[in-house]
Amino acid sequence: MTDQEPAGLADLRLAGGAQGFNWLPVFVADEQGLFEKHGIRIDYKRMGSVEKATAAVLDGEADLAITPPEGAVADFVRGGELRIAAANAVRLPMSIVARPGIGSLAELRGKKVGTSSLTEGTAIYTQIMLAAAGLHYPGDYEFALAGIHTKRWEALQAGEIDCAPQPAPWNFLAQDKGYNLLGEVSAAIPEIVFTAVIGKASWLGANRDLVTRFLKALIEAHAVTNDAASQGITLPIFQRITTPDSESLARRGLEYMRDMGMWPWGLAVPGKALKTTIDLMVRANLLDESKRGTAEGAFEKRYLEGAA
Repeated sequence: MTDQEPAGLADLRLAGGAQGFNWLPVFVADEQGLFEKHGIRIDYKRMGSVEKATAAVLDGEADLAITPPEGAVADFVRGGELRIAAANAVRLPMSIVARPGIGSLAELRGKKVGTSSLTEGTAIYTQIMLAAAGLHYPGDYEFALAGIHTKRWEALQAGEIDCAPQPAPWNFLAQDKGYNLLGEVSAAIPEIVFTAVIGKASWLGANRDLVTRFLKALIEAHAVTNDAASQGITLPIFQRITTPDSESLARRGLEYMRDMGMWPWGLAVPGKALKTTIDLMVRANLLDESKRGTAEGAFEKRYLEGAA
């Protein structure tokens, strides 16, 4: 933010993990003056991990976070204050990338799969995809903790793993280098609340006008992000936060995500997407099977309805 901004803007502390590609609409809102238009100044808090972003809201270090919603859902089920106010991204924009010589998911039998976790996220997505090809874990393949997508790419090139789920545009970078794309995660998991706007119930209730203005700005930014005619605005931002050295890779990644419907119109939280998130939490033992119905209550519709 600059010293030239008008006085009277309400400060909003917004946390996130890496604040990467899924944050594109947020940066669009900032650079296009949409937050300022609605009387808001964003104080960005990059926490380094999704767990720390969720914790920042719980601890009062941040007002809201844009982060995967599992932590908020688990907290709500335990009787805590965290709530989902809106969706930010509802698709998984990634491919299963394999080293040259592996041409299908079935050929991953006995192979080593890189992931950022052994129990959550990429590990679950991969298990679902490989199960459709007749491979089951444990037994048919091995998981290796290889870190986030950039570290997984390094591990692939070093021959330390045989494949890994990779988001766009890094999946296309791998393809250009001769690696094989074996399947799209979105084909196996069409809808999911990938990232959401979360906050504490007490803060949301006490700051309803500010929340409404924030969501309105973000709704407008999602409309810009989803408009192919506005690519002159969105592409430079997307390139900066993904592949600064390659506009062509950034363009492929942006169009891939936009065309799959990653950024929901109106920040909508589809019922099917929320159910998928809850299903995967149960599968990862992050949520008891008996709490499925309760978990859906983590989404408080009134804030989004007020913004709409």
